[in-house]
Amino acid sequence: MSKSPNILLPALGVTGIVLGGAYGTMTRSYKADEADIARAQAQAAEARLVSQEEANTDLKSQIALVQDTAKAKIAELEARPATVSLTAPAPMHDGAMGLGREALVEEIAAWDVDVLPDGRGLPAGTGNAFDGEELFADKCAACHGDFAEGVDNWPVLAGGFDTLADEDPVKTVGSYWPHLSTVYDYVYRSMPFGEAGTLTPDETYAIVAYILYSNDLIDDEFELTHVNLGAFEMPNKNGFIIDDRPKAEYAAWSAEPCMSNCKDEVTVTMRSVFLVNTPEDGGSESVMNNATVEGLPSFTSAGASFIPEAEAKVEETVEVAAAAVEEPADEGAALIKAGEKVFKKCKACHAVGDGAKNKSGPQLNALLGRTMGSVDGFKYSNVFKAAYDEGRIWDEASLTEFLAKPKSYMKGTKMSFSGLKKEGDQVAIIAYLNSFLGD
Repeated sequence: MSKSPNILLPALGVTGIVLGGAYGTMTRSYKADEADIARAQAQAAEARLVSQEEANTDLKSQIALVQDTAKAKIAELEARPATVSLTAPAPMHDGAMGLGREALVEEIAAWDVDVLPDGRGLPAGTGNAFDGEELFADKCAACHGDFAEGVDNWPVLAGGFDTLADEDPVKTVGSYWPHLSTVYDYVYRSMPFGEAGTLTPDETYAIVAYILYSNDLIDDEFELTHVNLGAFEMPNKNGFIIDDRPKAEYAAWSAEPCMSNCKDEVTVTMRSVFLVNTPEDGGSESVMNNATVEGLPSFTSAGASFIPEAEAKVEETVEVAAAAVEEPADEGAALIKAGEKVFKKCKACHAVGDGAKNKSGPQLNALLGRTMGSVDGFKYSNVFKAAYDEGRIWDEASLTEFLAKPKSYMKGTKMSFSGLKKEGDQVAIIAYLNSFLGD
């Protein structure tokens, strides 16, 4: 048994030699593969470098070409004579620009809303003062007052007929404007304030008709249309002249100025503050327009006057009012309620009820039975002062006639309200006023 290891030793030695040879062979094969990969990567990198150098060369050629072209263009512009002026008008373009499209007829019509004095350009439509009164109260009265008398510093639209020769004339639509087309055009384009362009043609005709009615130029049933508006003559139409300054004065202005025999010295002798008699506080008293239609031309159409004389209906109105007093209590209350609604036309200037005070018109408590022009603290017009001196009393007959046509009944009154045309409104408001018997 002691000889066994010696027998195995030769076998182990052969095995080790075989294994060592195999390992050496494998190692040499792996290193050969790594060398092939490295050589392939180096060849690819060299190819990319060659390609990049070619691209750079091409780019440099392009840059050089652009630079040469720019230098040539600059040289050409510098050699060109300076014939272009920066202030010269743009050259005319022959032919269409190729932009946009032809405007439709409807699109042009939507913008073409200007109106000429003879009525050309007016859209088809119609309106009267009866309908215009409600529209005016809703859309215009906040600035111009219920009767176009103006609110605060907003423009007055009615009255002022006898003031154009005054130092401070009241220039209203009735007293000053020469053409009615201007009224329509302005209202249609620019009103109501903050809602310009929202009125329809019919609404505009109605509002213009109410402005005419407030100036006593038409009655409340007159229909103003695109047919007769251009023919309507305003009272102050002939108060304007054609501007002839280009013919009469421009030649004198264009002459050479005089530069000889001048004054040796020019001094300020007075300042404008002493030339203009302006109240220091700007004036604190404000009164309504003293409007009148006396002497105004009446515009007629088909034989019907636009300023008809008010018909006398006093006896008939008194009978209606007397019948109203005899009506049952519930009908009387309904009449007073109707009168309260009518009084909305008056409350801008007059007050009734507890604590009523004078406004631009006197308070109206206990009106029936009191002397005309007798309210303490109110500054009446001369015609009411005369009525007070005569001892004239307000009764149902006189009040009815006054309400129907204030300026006709009391010529010279400062009240610009044109009157209540409906007999039912007159009866209702008298019943309403008669319900306020004390202060």
